[in-house]
Amino acid sequence: VAAEEKKAIGIAAAAQIPNGCSLFINIGTTTEEVASALTATHEDLLVITNNLNVAMLLYRHPRIEVIVAGGTVRRADGAVIGSTANNLITQFKVDYAIVGASAIDEEGALLDFDYREVQAAQAIIANARSVMLVADSTKLSRNAPVRIAHLSQIHTFVTDLPLPAGLQAICNSRGIEVIAAMPDKPADVG
Repeated sequence: VAAEEKKAIGIAAAAQIPNGCSLFINIGTTTEEVASALTATHEDLLVITNNLNVAMLLYRHPRIEVIVAGGTVRRADGAVIGSTANNLITQFKVDYAIVGASAIDEEGALLDFDYREVQAAQAIIANARSVMLVADSTKLSRNAPVRIAHLSQIHTFVTDLPLPAGLQAICNSRGIEVIAAMPDKPADVG
């Protein structure tokens, strides 16, 4: 779903990450696109992840050190979840966190489906100096039951299209940088 948009978001997000920094990369296909884009342009990174797909993308690169959180592996997507993963995450204080969400409501709540995944995301957000949300515009029309965080806890929001006025107003009032990776792409109607 939204493969072209996620790739553009990944490239735009990676462009915001400097060489020589530490970062968390969370679970999700959009965060995996960020990891993929980092391999082409970055060096001297320390990446801590609970996403086996991210680890597999990055571990071959000699200038990127990868630490993988341990714990239960979710078969559907290679996500590492549970208290063991969360405990490892809390051992670090990184420069950047790259997080995704399954849904974003009109009030700015970031939502997901799996409370264990949400616990890892919350630990990641709490232990990063700067938090970057990467989510395509389809997430704005979805709903999910578990609250990850609120947009006010995010520093940068990288998406494909300009945000609807209400979400943009929340971002403006909180000083959140919004980057639209595909600002000239027509929005889907319907």
